Amino acid sequence: MMTTEAPRREAPEVRDFRFDLSDVPKYWHGGRRSVTLFFDNLSVFFPAGERFFMASVKAFRNQVTDEPLKREVDAFCAQEGHHSREHVRYNQMLIRNGYPVVAMEKRVERILRRVTKHAPRRRQLAVTCALEHFTALLATLVLRDPRMLENADPRMAELWRWHAAEENEHKAVAFDVYRAIGSPWLERCLVMLLTTVIFSAKIFEHQVRLMHAEKLLFSVREWFGLVRFLCIQPGGMLGLIGPYLSYYRPGFHPWEHDTSELLQRWKAGLQPLPARSK
Repeated sequence: MMTTEAPRREAPEVRDFRFDLSDVPKYWHGGRRSVTLFFDNLSVFFPAGERFFMASVKAFRNQVTDEPLKREVDAFCAQEGHHSREHVRYNQMLIRNGYPVVAMEKRVERILRRVTKHAPRRRQLAVTCALEHFTALLATLVLRDPRMLENADPRMAELWRWHAAEENEHKAVAFDVYRAIGSPWLERCLVMLLTTVIFSAKIFEHQVRLMHAEKLLFSVREWFGLVRFLCIQPGGMLGLIGPYLSYYRPGFHPWEHDTSELLQRWKAGLQPLPARSK
């Protein structure tokens, strides 16, 4: 029998949002090239990543006896499915812009296939928990500080805010399932360490490849602009170090970083923009 003692939160809401990306400017983040490429960099991970997340959580759904958690699993999978679909379309836009996204996606898929093939299912779920912690922390920056998407193309800004909000809504679902099946603390920490190394290396690799495609690889100005954006103005990345490290504490739970107020603000802003949903 599987049970969970995780803090109860309202089940994530499934929103089938679709975004028209047909004529988005290449440098959609206010003309900032390296910053635009950083967001584009992250998008490359999502189609394969979201499929992996859904599979790792679904593997344990039928063993979950807690009905509210079961409903959260279903909502988690629906949300991630919509995210994957929209980032497939996003990445197709990047391909049209001449970026080597197909090759980059294949490298991400290769890593996840190896994990799926060689890691036990519980460890695959631990990888999902680790990556969900990363995405929730990054998403918090987007929700908390409007400057993160200031002057961005409105469609891209809304896409990223929607994704960020739902990542925060369901940030504890995989973790709660993992807790329900035992979640050995040492395994959780070791998986997070390994995931941190691989994910950070892949983010850097993607940024290098995209910057190279734009002939910006050796532009000190562009690299400094990106570091300044992420760490100084508006910054925020350095402030994620503490919340990241909290994951290694035995009693950690994702909702100890309460983002409910940020989610309520985002939901309030949905009302004047119903045209985004089809």
